[in-house]
Amino acid sequence: MLAVQYLAENLPVLLTFASLLGLVVGSFLNVVIHRLPKMMERDWRSQCAEVLEGVAPPAQQQTYNLVVPRSQCPDCDHRITALENVPVFSYLALRGRCSECGRRIPLRYPIVELLTGLLSVIVVWRFGLSIQAGGALLLTWALVALSFIDFDTQFLPDSITLPFLWLGLAFNLAETYTTTQASVVGAIAGYLALWSVYHLFRLLTGKEGMGYGDFKLLALFGAWLGWPAVPLIVLLSSFVGAIVGVGMITLRGHDKNIPIPFGPYLAMAGWIALMWGNQLVDAYLGVSGLAQ
Repeated sequence: MLAVQYLAENLPVLLTFASLLGLVVGSFLNVVIHRLPKMMERDWRSQCAEVLEGVAPPAQQQTYNLVVPRSQCPDCDHRITALENVPVFSYLALRGRCSECGRRIPLRYPIVELLTGLLSVIVVWRFGLSIQAGGALLLTWALVALSFIDFDTQFLPDSITLPFLWLGLAFNLAETYTTTQASVVGAIAGYLALWSVYHLFRLLTGKEGMGYGDFKLLALFGAWLGWPAVPLIVLLSSFVGAIVGVGMITLRGHDKNIPIPFGPYLAMAGWIALMWGNQLVDAYLGVSGLAQ
């Protein structure tokens, strides 16, 4: 209790603790981002072998999850030691290269760690030492993982979105972020909003404009923030996605027929709504003259 009281009364110390915690969590998120899609693929192959007749089951594979085996260099199989796994600092000490073979370590690893640390500080600064901060940190970390996985694979894993959808409903049983009724309605509205857009787009063009994971992610935000946040998140994500998409096509020559993942834009918009959604809505109502 004394430690909690000390952190609550000393904001700089609290923010420093949040940054260090975020860096450590970011290091783990790098593992999640890299391994979870591979775990999903292994599971799909195993299920296909069980369902499809005449397909030989995959050979017995070594245990592969978020813990086992230990991280290693993909070139020389050098196992990463504890000292080589310190967030950011190890990357700097190793000068971005494997200590054994000199292979370049992707810059994205420290970027994910720094991003997670920075976002964690913002969350704690916004909510202080509270239950709201605890929940927002968990959601923020999940959104970082979902964004990078979707960017890499165009998948939003159910193993993350669905538990966090239920977690949002659980938090709001005590009305942590919104009322229980707004949370339930928000989950329904979030899913149906993009589900409707998906089927309308397919009806008009014969193409699929987004994946089912996007429906679940917006439902997740509806569960956490309530139904009033759903239109704001859709508007923000569409605006940012349109700007980035047009920029990629015009400036970088991105093939317009190659789909661009929508999950990262939804995640960014949902996180902004989590942090400052009420202020944004109030500002909009004030500018539009709808405020009473």
